Amino acid sequence: MEHSALSMLPPIITIILALWTKEVYTSLIIGIFAGAMLFTGGNFLESITTFFDIMSEKVGGNVNILIFLVILGILVAIISKSGATRAYGEWARSVISGKRSALGLTAFLGMLIFIDDYFNCLTVGTIMRPVTDKFKIARAKLAYVIDATAAPICIIAPVSSWAAAVSSSLPEDSLVDGFVLFLQTIPFNLYAILTMLFMVFIIVTGRDFATMGQVVRKNNEHFEIPAEYRDNVSEEQSTSGNGKIIDLILPLLVLIGVCIYGMLYTGGIHDGKSISDAFADCDASKALALGSFIALIFISLMYLPRKVVSFAEYCECYSTGFKAMVPAIFILCLAWTLSGICSDKFLNLGGYVGAIVQQHTSVAMFLPVIFFLVSIALAFATGTSWGTFGILIPIAMSVLVALPVETAANLLVICIAAILAGSVGGDHASPISDTTILASAGAQCHHIDHVSTQVPYVLTVSSCCVVGYLVGGITQNGWFGLVASLACLGLVMIVIRAKVPPVDV
Repeated sequence: MEHSALSMLPPIITIILALWTKEVYTSLIIGIFAGAMLFTGGNFLESITTFFDIMSEKVGGNVNILIFLVILGILVAIISKSGATRAYGEWARSVISGKRSALGLTAFLGMLIFIDDYFNCLTVGTIMRPVTDKFKIARAKLAYVIDATAAPICIIAPVSSWAAAVSSSLPEDSLVDGFVLFLQTIPFNLYAILTMLFMVFIIVTGRDFATMGQVVRKNNEHFEIPAEYRDNVSEEQSTSGNGKIIDLILPLLVLIGVCIYGMLYTGGIHDGKSISDAFADCDASKALALGSFIALIFISLMYLPRKVVSFAEYCECYSTGFKAMVPAIFILCLAWTLSGICSDKFLNLGGYVGAIVQQHTSVAMFLPVIFFLVSIALAFATGTSWGTFGILIPIAMSVLVALPVETAANLLVICIAAILAGSVGGDHASPISDTTILASAGAQCHHIDHVSTQVPYVLTVSSCCVVGYLVGGITQNGWFGLVASLACLGLVMIVIRAKVPPVDV
């Protein structure tokens, strides 16, 4: 389809409806159907066919992720039924002294589980939610900490599914080593670095502001678990299993280990490839499905012979775990379908945005900040960071080729880093992003509450990134940009500390 501003309508309709109605399912369905009507020229029946054709293609292409989510839900249900989560919570209460410690441990675990953002969101939420509930920490704030240590840590971790995705996004004729380029972007991925610093500041000072401040104050007065998740808490509290802390820790370590091995295996480590090449060529979604299935076998062999749970309780966890993942899976399927209707096969939103970028690149020093802002907007509108940098990295490469060699060499790493940073920033703010959805699911927090409380923090950090990429582009030196953004964030922290009273300490 030809490039058109109308391609912006489906994500805009979806986002406005989601924020207005606080109901994401219907908003997504309406946005997708509006896009299908645009594509088919208003043909009602053909629009319905297009809707489900895209959904079937997207679900089929992401089936390994769905398998991973279902098995992870089953693992979570089995661990909860065993009483291991309760045992961990009791231990944590005796060790953790308060809200800061609980949130600090949550952030630490988020940074430790850097292999994949999906895995990160659900695993950290599962482990820490019972602990943060004991300290009456708002689930929206838990969701923020989970989200702030999911994609931001994955996008600067050399050993992750994101590193593989970025490495494979470069055009085949670029003559640039994708993995080496990814490594070079790490210190200039300002959004990832600043987000984690800002998160630590919020945890330590307790100075929540804007919508988050309102939610935390309300939560401090009356701690309340969202209605749709109360049954889950009742099930966790009613567990009769005799599980110990080791029954929680060991299965998770095995899960992490076999997922990493799964990436190496699918990347061809047994065919003689190096570790870096295997990670660059891996199939991350297949690796997660493989790893989770092996972990399920392991936990069965670990629990059943020791009668940590009975065989009947173990079997019940299959349906319980699946049911717990249904909301996240449904939203993901709809979000994937929305990104499909916006793809180059249909409304071609990326082509429209790309054409605008290529028409406004006459001033080379503004390229980093232009790519940063465009990637934020595109990731916010489509809800996909991988899709965003997959679209914009080839465009950046083609634009930079037209510049003088020295200028292009100086700006290459900064521009790619700006695209990756903006992709994560826009993804964080988007209510239709898969990682935002999974952070809500991991914290078992109302999805729109998570989005509305996180957006002001995203905007704060992104503003400092704009300053950094402006300085980096003007000086053609990413280190100067990093220093400028850190100084800007430091100033913002000083102002917040002076103007905002602590509300969550």
